[in-house]
Amino acid sequence: MRLLLVHPSALMYSEIFLRLEPLGLERVAGAARDAGHEVRIVDLQVTGRRELAREITSFRPDALGVSLNYLANIPEAIGLAHAAKRALPDCFVFFGGHSVSFVAEDVLEQAEGSVDAVVRGEGEPAVVPLLEAVRDGGVDGVPGIVTLRGHGPQPRMLHGIDSPVPARDLMRHRRRYFIGELDPCASIEFTRGCPWDCSFCSAWTFYGRSYRKVSPETAGAELAGIREPNVFIVDDVAFIRPEHGDAIAAELERRRIRKRYYLETRSDVLLRNTEVFQRWTRLGLKYMFLGMEAIDAEGLDLYRKRVSPDDNFRALEVARRLGINVAINLIVDPAWDEERFRVVREFALSVPEIVHLTVMTPYPGTEIWHTESRRLTTRDYRLFDIQHAVVPTTLPLDVFYRELVKTQAVINRKHLGLRTAVGALRVLGANLARGQTNFARMLWKFNRVYNPERQLADHRRPVRYQLPLPQHLSDVGDRRKLYVHTRAAARRDAGQAE
Repeated sequence: MRLLLVHPSALMYSEIFLRLEPLGLERVAGAARDAGHEVRIVDLQVTGRRELAREITSFRPDALGVSLNYLANIPEAIGLAHAAKRALPDCFVFFGGHSVSFVAEDVLEQAEGSVDAVVRGEGEPAVVPLLEAVRDGGVDGVPGIVTLRGHGPQPRMLHGIDSPVPARDLMRHRRRYFIGELDPCASIEFTRGCPWDCSFCSAWTFYGRSYRKVSPETAGAELAGIREPNVFIVDDVAFIRPEHGDAIAAELERRRIRKRYYLETRSDVLLRNTEVFQRWTRLGLKYMFLGMEAIDAEGLDLYRKRVSPDDNFRALEVARRLGINVAINLIVDPAWDEERFRVVREFALSVPEIVHLTVMTPYPGTEIWHTESRRLTTRDYRLFDIQHAVVPTTLPLDVFYRELVKTQAVINRKHLGLRTAVGALRVLGANLARGQTNFARMLWKFNRVYNPERQLADHRRPVRYQLPLPQHLSDVGDRRKLYVHTRAAARRDAGQAE
């Protein structure tokens, strides 16, 4: 069968800080192609609707799948489904991905027949059974499937993540992916899942707190095939298991692979496994995203980070000693007042690290969705992008956005102002010499993208598609009720694989 996979457009923060290759779609494409299907990918982060329209017209796919890892892309995806059905009424249109897995039934109803199914859970084990069922007629028995007729069997979970190999060769605009000055930048996955249970996060509820690792040999072979000089390790928390990080490092040393790496981790993991991170600096680890989330104990307790402020600051000292450039993430509580924003600005200016701000947002699949959704001031999918306030703010909304952007602007000037202009120009010049313009475009777009008037105006847009309210759980103590994948189902799948 002919399968066309689509990634929606970039979100607000993706216009500036990063634009990552759609690794999940590439893996799904690899699974389908391994089974003999003809596959193409269109990434609307880096290309326009005209290219998608041309692919639909020329390729005439039998099935079209849209990746929905972000709630904010759902209205766009429904529009794409309508357009695809108008062009090819017999094309089977389906959605899949992290965020849509938690709101599958409601999205199907909102699509009014343009979406034939939603695949909950991991896409790699689902895509081949789905395509076979589409070909043979009747998809209701596909694991993870949701249609307007109801749910199919439990989603399947990969026993291991060594395969399928991502179909990176299907991406025609690979030079358009970057993260900060790492331009261009590929992505790779060493582990999948997270054993922690932060209240604001849905990674652990999606995977049922499971945790899987790629083999060092597979990781080495995959990195050897990546042409880009820069690589983002997409793991939710890198190097939780030090022996695994060491084994991959040994494989890269054996193969003499050296690139520049960017990864995400936790302060306690960095402190506990410092030697592994030190070894990776010799392989090219230059950048790290550290999810501190808060600078005080009260905030850390609120988000159930299970670390202390002292741990966070000791981790920053370790990263500095290792020569790793750190980007700190802090969650902006809509309850912040002007004084709190001032304190955060002072903190951001007092440390050498980049400080990145995200607005506390209750997402489906998180615990705070079941505790905070009663307070929603909007259910416009497009505003659930961690850059807009969707629950009441202590400050008037216009003042909240003014303080938020003011804080972001102070941080931006700190790293790209006169004091750091020489370094920025050096990096910019090196990138431009290689024909890479992503970082350069990022530098000049800040004031246009991060603009309090724009953010406030976003709340006044007409709303056609709204996020559904949850069925409130009286007891979120039984967190298994939040899971998409369950360990019992994973064990059954492992047994069948054996």
